[in-house]
Amino acid sequence: MRIFLAGASGAIGRRLTPLLIAAGHTVTGTTRSADRAEELTARGVQAVVVDVFDADALRDALVAARPDIVIHQLTDLPQVPDPVRFREALARNSRLRIGGTANLVAAALAAGARRLIAQSIAFAYADGPEPHVEADALVSAVGDEPGAVTGRGVRALEEAVLNTPGIDGIVLRYGRLYGPGTWNTPNARAPLHVDAAAQAAVLALRRGAPGIYNIAEDDGAVSIDKARNGLGFDPAFRLPA
Repeated sequence: MRIFLAGASGAIGRRLTPLLIAAGHTVTGTTRSADRAEELTARGVQAVVVDVFDADALRDALVAARPDIVIHQLTDLPQVPDPVRFREALARNSRLRIGGTANLVAAALAAGARRLIAQSIAFAYADGPEPHVEADALVSAVGDEPGAVTGRGVRALEEAVLNTPGIDGIVLRYGRLYGPGTWNTPNARAPLHVDAAAQAAVLALRRGAPGIYNIAEDDGAVSIDKARNGLGFDPAFRLPA
């Protein structure tokens, strides 16, 4: 299949591209950096330098790629966590989830893609009994507190992916990522190795009804029964050394 991977040079994108290529897919991957585009090309990806906020350029890139499926792995977070600029980073990431996702969905429609797989998060549930299932309420999106800023972005992303006519939308609510290129440790609440996150996206290419899936390790924070049964998700998956 022809895959358009938005965010191919990110933490998950770097682990996902070799899986897609090994499976025989043709991958067009985006980055905002010319240097990273060269790295993607060396890995067998058809690299495109484009900003998701440039709606026209993004649409042109997708139309040229003619993807069967679009994968949204875009984030706007620093490579190293910075507590001083924490709120600023959350605001940027929320803006990307809102405006960037809207542009990507519109471009996917223009290109005739039939399925869109998007990264969300499994740690934005409102307080309540655990493990959280996909139907549980999310944190409030009202106010300027960090949780509300994140909540607005998550809600907008999921609404656009799941409720756009003509697109079969799959939302992968990832746990707190650990492994190469990430911030967290396996001791985080609802942990998820970056390789298992990438594999979940591969599984969602052909499996799973449209909807939301919790993707994390089974530590009691969120239920992953739906992902196990519907996608064949295995949190123990790792790329070969």
